[in-house]
Amino acid sequence: ASKVGTDILKKGGNAVDASVAVQFVLSVVLPIAGNIGGGGFLVYRSADGQYDALDYREKAPGKATEMMYLDKEGNPITDLSLFGQLAAGVPGTVDGMVKAHEKYGKLSWEELIQPAIDLAEKGFPITAAQAEEFTYSYKNFEKWNAEGTAFTEKKEWKKGDVLIQKELAETLKLIQKNGRKGFYEGKTADLIVNEMKSGNGIISLEDLKNYESIWRTPVTGNYKDLKIISMPPPSSGGIALISLLHSVENYPLKKWGFQKDSTVQVMVEAERRVYADRAEYLGDPDFYKVPQNELIQKENSISRMINFSFNHATPSSEISASQFNPKEKEETTHYSIVDKDGNAVSVTTTLNGGFGSFVVVKGAGFILNNEMDDFSVKPGSPNMYGLVGGKANAIQPHKRMLSSMTPTILEKNGKLFMVVGTPGGSTIITSVFQTILNVVEFDMNMQEAVAAPRFHHQWLPDEVFIDKTAISDSDRNILTEKGYKLTERSPWGRVDGILMKDDGSMEGGADPRGDDFVSGF
Repeated sequence: ASKVGTDILKKGGNAVDASVAVQFVLSVVLPIAGNIGGGGFLVYRSADGQYDALDYREKAPGKATEMMYLDKEGNPITDLSLFGQLAAGVPGTVDGMVKAHEKYGKLSWEELIQPAIDLAEKGFPITAAQAEEFTYSYKNFEKWNAEGTAFTEKKEWKKGDVLIQKELAETLKLIQKNGRKGFYEGKTADLIVNEMKSGNGIISLEDLKNYESIWRTPVTGNYKDLKIISMPPPSSGGIALISLLHSVENYPLKKWGFQKDSTVQVMVEAERRVYADRAEYLGDPDFYKVPQNELIQKENSISRMINFSFNHATPSSEISASQFNPKEKEETTHYSIVDKDGNAVSVTTTLNGGFGSFVVVKGAGFILNNEMDDFSVKPGSPNMYGLVGGKANAIQPHKRMLSSMTPTILEKNGKLFMVVGTPGGSTIITSVFQTILNVVEFDMNMQEAVAAPRFHHQWLPDEVFIDKTAISDSDRNILTEKGYKLTERSPWGRVDGILMKDDGSMEGGADPRGDDFVSGF
């Protein structure tokens, strides 16, 4: 996908052209997260400093109800929002790419889709990580696809095995020929609805035909001499990221040092408070009045930190949401692109869980998302990432579910400085937060910043999750004595970023936690 993006730039395409080509190629070569059956967010900055944000997040089907995943006693039914046809929201990716290309693209639509068609038709050798993912997921694919799929061609996959996806190639050809109608109407739409009927799904032809992605105004804020440009609701990412940066801005992080006890403590306490606000106030702005301006006011973030003490951890039970008067799985993927003229695109896109709902649309060859789990299935009950939500993110027909995706672009002194983002479900926001600080406060280059070990707190559960190599033993002991519960877990996120150097050159960073790759010329 990275190579295809570079090829498009070499042909004279701009950053948006490259992002469209990369998105469709990822739907072929990264089926665990790259998609045409899911959705995402795109943040754009033109070379002359104009901003835009495209929301192509999935929507709840028209027949969705607030109680659809609850039993008679009102308790969430395990896995109903995670697996099978009922877990899928109306996909937004294809419409999003069409709209991005219509507004900003230079090269022809047909040219941008062709690399994905070729890779689906001819196949590509899978990586060692993919072999493990396909083998591990065989039973789920078998369970939800009675007649088999390209992913059940083998029970045990090995590195170098060639994955061929003929049905997906035919679907991509329809999109290439007919644009959005090649997906949301005609043969592909019929296949999606037939897939719904084969299980308990509720996406209709009308849902598909009426889906529209939306251009929104990016959320912006400042951290010292940087301007942050990020995704607004229904993503919680931009608001949360800006709130986090505001919360720690007045503390001497650089003086304390990378992952020293005081640094970690301040960042964790900021995360605890920001995620409490996320649970209470964030949802689809077309359905709920999100107090966006209040949440990103610097004064609010500073006041939220007043009751923090260096002597001990603040229990999450003592932290509630800010007081105003208004009334997601980790296998997402991200790419950052800057073209030769300085146009920049930051895109995060997902099926939600790894391989989404595990439903491959029969005859069309693509995987449907399980994005409905990102709603508050029951306000106060955690989703698959342990995130708790409230009424702001309750299920309603045609509503977009809340997301943590945080595609972000930074300026310094009015010039492009950084493009960054990551997959990682609930950990996305804190991973982007730490990566920015790694560069700005701890003098890391882009590769060092994305590769550095990470930690994460999300209000509930009241634990600090840490990479095995994060935080020294001595600092862990200090934090534990102050009441922080530190829990080691497997590495998360795949941060990818581009940093603009003082001499005008670009420096890419690709997270070694994944099969990520830097490509340029």
